[in-house]
Amino acid sequence: MKIFTEKTQIQKAIQQIKAKDLSVGFVPTMGALHQGHLSLVQEAFNNNDVVVVSIFVNPTQFDNEDDLEKYPRTLEADTKLLAAFRGNLIVYAPSIQDIYDGDAKAEHFSFDGLEFEMEGKFRTGHFNGVGTIVKRLFEIITPDNAYFGKKDYQQLMIIKKLVEKHHIPVTIIGCDIYREPDGLAMSSRNTRLKEDYKKAAPFIYKTLKTAKKKFGTKSANTVKEWVEKEFANHKLLNLEYFIIADDQTLKPVKRKSKKKTYRAFIAVFADDIRLIDNIALN
Repeated sequence: MKIFTEKTQIQKAIQQIKAKDLSVGFVPTMGALHQGHLSLVQEAFNNNDVVVVSIFVNPTQFDNEDDLEKYPRTLEADTKLLAAFRGNLIVYAPSIQDIYDGDAKAEHFSFDGLEFEMEGKFRTGHFNGVGTIVKRLFEIITPDNAYFGKKDYQQLMIIKKLVEKHHIPVTIIGCDIYREPDGLAMSSRNTRLKEDYKKAAPFIYKTLKTAKKKFGTKSANTVKEWVEKEFANHKLLNLEYFIIADDQTLKPVKRKSKKKTYRAFIAVFADDIRLIDNIALN
């Protein structure tokens, strides 16, 4: 395993790899790695000769300064976890200066409306920050394939749109959500959950699974009202939103169509920790 902190170093290494006609898989992360991240790395190894993992807490995608400050930074522990992989692995752990050259500002993007749904309504400028960092990382690393978890499904769709609109020669692969044994979607934020909230949090996925069953026979609006009622009665978890949407356009469903596929999306506050999840409905 090699660790680089400067883009000039990793670009040189990638050039040498590509000169040997080897394929490069890429897993961008913000660190605080867990089994969900490691499953993405394994998927990348299954399909590529060399895997690059970036570890960078990107300031331009946080709309909340406090959240940015509290986000866990555990580079030493992260590299120990990655060292367990036997393949040809490169870690890119740059500074803000190395990525942004002293100008840590987000570019403005149009993602054909995807950015205005769900998370976009609640996290101002978030997807401009995501687009900025992912585009820069793609330019630096020039991967053949890049791997993203479906927990951040809206982000996955936006990155696919970014690649399409900017003609970036990389294949985007969405990977299934990796869950704790109790069903909670794995997230770096889970480590910050207080004990009571950690015990309560699996209720989110349990509710999603029941919503999926109900969606088979009930209208989207009836399911939405049921979920909102379930959380209104919950003593610890506060629902920010529950939306049933077309899984391609992310537009909320008004009337179900057998020709379309739908997903349910949820955001919940467990005290001050914001948790998101989603589930395919059909």
